[in-house]
Amino acid sequence: MKKTVTFVLALAALSISSAGAHENHGHTSFSAGEPGDPKKPARTIEIALSEMSYEPSNINVKRGEQIRFVLRNVGKEDHEFLLATPKENLAHAEVMKKHPHMEHDDPNGVRLAPNKTAEILWKFSKAGTFEFSCLIPDHRDYGMVGHVTVK
Repeated sequence: MKKTVTFVLALAALSISSAGAHENHGHTSFSAGEPGDPKKPARTIEIALSEMSYEPSNINVKRGEQIRFVLRNVGKEDHEFLLATPKENLAHAEVMKKHPHMEHDDPNGVRLAPNKTAEILWKFSKAGTFEFSCLIPDHRDYGMVGHVTVK
C-alpha cells in the first residue's frame, strides 16, 4: 500500500511540475508544441536510437512546422524518445528511477524494444529549445539526449 501511495504522489507531483507533459495525466497542452495532424503535410526526420545516443541528436525546425519522427531502435536494449523541456524530462527521470519499467502512452513519447520502429507526429507551435531523451534509468545520464531548436 505504501508503494502505491508513494507512486501516486510521485505521479501527482510530476503532473503538476511538468505542466502538460502527459496526456494520460489529464493534460491538454505540451511544452514543445502539440500532437500533429495526420491530414496535414509533415517533414520526416528519421532518428536511430542506440546505446546511449540518438542519430541525429540535434534538429532544427521552424515554428509551426509539423514533423513526422520515424524512430528506430537499432540498439540491443529498450530505449525511449520523450520530447519535452529538460526540466520536465529530469523530473520524469526521477520517477522512472523508482519505476524503471513504466510504459508511456503519450503523443510526445514512446518506448521501443530493440529492432522496433515507431512514429510520432508533432507540430512545433512554440519557439525555443526542447529536448528528447531516454528516461530509462541511467540512459539520460550516459548521454542519451538530443535537442530540437524551434525558430
